[in-house]
Amino acid sequence: MAQNSHQTLGEFIIDNQEDFIYSTGELSRLLSSIKLATKIVNYKVNKAGLVNILGEYGNENVQGEKQQKLDVFANETFIETLSQREVVCGIASEENEDFIEIKNNRNLVNSKYVVLIDPLDGSSNIDVNVSVGTIFSIYRRVSEPGTPVTLEDFLQPGNKQVAAGYVVYGTSTMLVYTTGNGVNGFTLNPGIGTFYLSHPNLRIPEDGKIYSVNEGNYVKFPQGVKNFIKYCQADEGDRPYTSRYIGSLCSDFHRNMLKGGIYIYPSGTNNPQGKLRLLYECNPMALLAEQAGGKASDGHQRILDIEPTELHQRVPFFCGSKNLVEKAEEFLADNPE
Repeated sequence: MAQNSHQTLGEFIIDNQEDFIYSTGELSRLLSSIKLATKIVNYKVNKAGLVNILGEYGNENVQGEKQQKLDVFANETFIETLSQREVVCGIASEENEDFIEIKNNRNLVNSKYVVLIDPLDGSSNIDVNVSVGTIFSIYRRVSEPGTPVTLEDFLQPGNKQVAAGYVVYGTSTMLVYTTGNGVNGFTLNPGIGTFYLSHPNLRIPEDGKIYSVNEGNYVKFPQGVKNFIKYCQADEGDRPYTSRYIGSLCSDFHRNMLKGGIYIYPSGTNNPQGKLRLLYECNPMALLAEQAGGKASDGHQRILDIEPTELHQRVPFFCGSKNLVEKAEEFLADNPE
């Protein structure tokens, strides 16, 4: 894989097309569409507080969560940008109840790809100026190109993803993605609006000293999770580990990707199956984790092997450094739920 710290994201996508088994140029155009939408959303995120884009929109999304104004803007931006390029036949968003069929002047798009997206992850942090993000997942459709997109095109296990990535809108804006040949990160130069390769061949350390979990829900956690947290807190060997929880999956995952650690959102909270959505959050982050040498599990099985049954399915999520995830699985196996 060609790697050059002076490469732009566009150059990198083109130079590495041969690493993608479906090298038709269509995926490259799709990733370029995501890049464009990302820059538009980044512009608005960085103007928050200066324009009337902060605060609640006044509606709830399909998850029953209060929508923020930036939630709505990001969702509309990604849907419109992806729809205009004739590179996807369908889009599913965490913010919408059903998937969206993309048509063009010839009625049906012949594209082979569908996109699932969490347009603005961690949006409850917007008003307090904490990093938020975007998560995306790309699949080849299973229905025939040129026919209407179907629910089955979206309900594929994560091991069928052809690409996945996330964007962190923080002190610097970074886009991190994989097409199944490692993970690379690109940082936006805001002066000229261009992403440059800044973190080639990202690897998650096998061990880590950070655990990321909302301990406010501790009393509701399964016993195995409670025991694992106590293990992390024990003053033995290289422990105790450090607790770091931002409440924005992109930010927590990104920190652990670079420094080593584990992100946990278990069952047993106010959401019996966990809070995170399999298709929009867990699958793309799991693919990135595995491609970077890490691991992702629901506590008992590989995330990428879970067969989805519904568009907004939730699952428990344990993701990050391989040895930490396996240690958490050991505690859960000793204390079956």
